[in-house]
Amino acid sequence: MRRRLITAALIGAISTMMFSTTAFAATNELTGLPVDDSIATQRPVAIMVDNEKKALAHFGTGEADIVYEMMNSTANGRVTRLMCLYKDWQNLGQTGSIRSARTTNVMLTGEYNAVLIHDGGPKYIKTYLAQPYAAHLSGSFSRIKNGKPTEYTEYCFGSELVSRFAKAGLPTTYTYGLERPTHFLFNDTDVVREGAPAGTVDLNGVFPHNRSILTFNPQTSTYDYSEYGALHLDAEDGQTLTFKDVILQEVSFNQLDKNGYMTYNVVGSGNGYYISNGVAIPITWSKGSETGFTHYYDAGGAELMINRGKIYIGLVPSDTWGSLVIG
Repeated sequence: MRRRLITAALIGAISTMMFSTTAFAATNELTGLPVDDSIATQRPVAIMVDNEKKALAHFGTGEADIVYEMMNSTANGRVTRLMCLYKDWQNLGQTGSIRSARTTNVMLTGEYNAVLIHDGGPKYIKTYLAQPYAAHLSGSFSRIKNGKPTEYTEYCFGSELVSRFAKAGLPTTYTYGLERPTHFLFNDTDVVREGAPAGTVDLNGVFPHNRSILTFNPQTSTYDYSEYGALHLDAEDGQTLTFKDVILQEVSFNQLDKNGYMTYNVVGSGNGYYISNGVAIPITWSKGSETGFTHYYDAGGAELMINRGKIYIGLVPSDTWGSLVIG
């Protein structure tokens, strides 16, 4: 597939940065952007963030390198939850609010060798958390009086994570080898592909409770995230939650009980879309194990090269894949 290159002041600093074959050599392995040498081998954290309307406004989500959005339950209008991955987490300010994890979150953090930050979860996560690859910190984070019910008052801070890591004896650096120096394959320069127009990624039919939408912003060449009918602004600093890359995965799931608890079949394969710079292309994905990377492939079967920057990954249930609207 032919691609045409663009340049912009916004990406000037990274457009000349070449992909490095030296593990984590001053590159954030999650985004492909520069990172301080002092944290080059620091493992990420994956923080579970409540995405119910009562939990808004979020704190610190704008600092995340990768944000997963996924159905948290088949009940309650299929309300979503966010899983936010951070490379530079030791200096985070107030972040959250924090809620419980699901089985899917444990499997996904496994491929990043990340530490899952959450407050409990259903009984089904116990088997997954007992696996050798799984590392997590659960509950007893800071409570902030904000006038909301207790379940919406728990947050974490970077300094708190540092002390919790030490107390639990968790290494802050990688504990097992990853498949390659960066999690994704990144383009050397910012790329606009040939594909279908993608000014809007409408997930209303996919996540009907949250009514999530990503809208291309031509001024920043990124996708601004909205939900509940409003642009998502970080309560910490007012910045818009926005992403250079959008990846959508069609994923089947198994419902575990009548309460709506479920597990996405993220170990497996399926279809999807890669969206960046106002263009969408069809892709496929494959994940071979709980610690194996999720690999993405273009229509020609080549592993996907993506642009450098923050990433949104939406897990779209197979039974609502047809409700996705891109245009």
